Amino acid sequence: MENSELLMAEAYDEGVVSEVIRPAAIVPEEAARAILVELALRDVQNGGVWQSEPQLWSLYDRPWHGYDNPAGAEQIGSIQVAYGTPTKYEITIYRVTVTRFGTAAGFTVNSLTDQALTFGGLTLAECPRATLNAPPKPFNY
Repeated sequence: MENSELLMAEAYDEGVVSEVIRPAAIVPEEAARAILVELALRDVQNGGVWQSEPQLWSLYDRPWHGYDNPAGAEQIGSIQVAYGTPTKYEITIYRVTVTRFGTAAGFTVNSLTDQALTFGGLTLAECPRATLNAPPKPFNY
């Protein structure tokens, strides 16, 4: 089962916290580069506790045992991101989910997000936010 499928299955259980970040948090270019480098250096397959993919950054309680082998590692939570938006080198954070295990370990949406953003010198509270535009007027014939 894929990480996103596991999160969705667990999302219906008690103790899971999922929050849409509104307005979305925008990670500036310089911080985004630093975060991506640090996440790669701390990858679960290389002795770290992060698994980063283009749409999802996941935090685990311990490293994996090789490629695609979590070997009992528990997922603390995940951060859903979009690369290259709103500009080519920025990253948008739009949803954060803390698993039941992560909640029991004391993690919150803010603390999980701050774990990753700290690599770029940011916190969720300090992160710039996307501009929300008013919806367009209804079309009239």
